[in-house]
Amino acid sequence: MGQQQLLLLVLGIVIVGLAVVVGIQAFGENQKKSNQDALVNDGVRFASDAQAWGLKPDAFGGGSGSFEGITWQDLGYEVSGATYVNLNGEWLQPAVSGTGTTATLLFSGENVQANNAVSIRVCGMRSSDIRTAVGSITDSPTAPAC
Repeated sequence: MGQQQLLLLVLGIVIVGLAVVVGIQAFGENQKKSNQDALVNDGVRFASDAQAWGLKPDAFGGGSGSFEGITWQDLGYEVSGATYVNLNGEWLQPAVSGTGTTATLLFSGENVQANNAVSIRVCGMRSSDIRTAVGSITDSPTAPAC
């Protein structure tokens, strides 16, 4: 083999190696973003379920216009302890602030492997009353106030 052919072979190997490394990095970033989107989707679903529960009269097992006393079981999710776990991450028990019809609800979820954290605040019973914050576990996102 000539010197020029060896040089082209080495150059080809370097280019293929770089392409593989870039592809692996792109896959990892896409996986992290996909998990982040899935966590947000879960959180918005929980918020919507909580609003539906809050709108139900007490006689039908709802909150009668308030989020007070809400649990994962009220929303129809089976949990062991106070944490709901699915393939996307772990969610803490919904935290209620305030009382009566002015009560707000906070859902906090995270995925340790992907270093993703999501915080969802529910300020009322309309779809526009759902606030979302996304970030990493190290910076602990806080959903905007109502």
